[in-house]
Amino acid sequence: MATPDRLTATLALAHALSAAERGLPVIPLSRSKLPALRSPHHEERDTSADTPSAPPCRGECGLPGHGVHDASTDPAVVRALFAAAPRAAGYGIACGRPPHHLIGIDLDTKHGADPTAALGRLAREHHFTLPDTVTVLTPSGGRHLWLAGPPDPSVPNSASRLAPGIDVRGSGGYLVGPGSLTGQGVYHLAPGTAALPVAPCPPALLALLSPRPRGPRNPPRLPPPGQDRRPGHAHGHGLVEFVRAAHEGQRNTRLFWAACRAYENGLGPALAPALADAALHAGLTLHEARSTIASAARLTTGTRA
Repeated sequence: MATPDRLTATLALAHALSAAERGLPVIPLSRSKLPALRSPHHEERDTSADTPSAPPCRGECGLPGHGVHDASTDPAVVRALFAAAPRAAGYGIACGRPPHHLIGIDLDTKHGADPTAALGRLAREHHFTLPDTVTVLTPSGGRHLWLAGPPDPSVPNSASRLAPGIDVRGSGGYLVGPGSLTGQGVYHLAPGTAALPVAPCPPALLALLSPRPRGPRNPPRLPPPGQDRRPGHAHGHGLVEFVRAAHEGQRNTRLFWAACRAYENGLGPALAPALADAALHAGLTLHEARSTIASAARLTTGTRA
């Protein structure tokens, strides 16, 4: 008869394999929600001041024990990871990785905040609607919303940056998968969401989640009327090409992000026509392109493009 620990690990593996089948890279977790495999380099650190520290290994050594960098969708690799972690009680899902480029919105109620209400306010203020998507209920009464992001730019991890109680899991982070057993209890899929696809992140929300580059102290001067207003510097050209290279399913998101960056850096009015042309090349209609650019202008400057 299987021991409780062995049964728990077997169930965790089954849930992890199911997630991997959906294209979600997974790793084994302990009941503390930390990676279940110990780093193979824990005894290699030399604290001597005369010894330069080596760059952290992210799995290049070929050994398991590198946290989220071990995550895989390959069933054979997943089984090997769990075989090396016999006390695993759950699994983590790596965010920011293809094909979904998962973004996790963690609505955490542990600190007395009402993150659901705060997210609703953000949605009203920034004119986006949260789509129906996979939702995981946490033992503490919180929720994880799963959203699909673009391959670039990557969304960083953050804690209560958007509002108290709203944490974000992005590139380099992971979410505790449904079915995992932790010290607080079991994570469950919310009723009615198990069969849903991972919904794309609304462009306005993606703009809030993405890092905002610092604008120049002296915004570049716009050319006088009648002169060539096409972007000639590297940053403007890069934003235009970023939109031009968009594929179906990411065109509006890329345009919105690029337009926000342009307006934040004082380039919005000059760059808007080129961004619209790039969006048309990518497959958006002129009305869609202009509407998205106008939304970006309102969000970043409070004015209409």
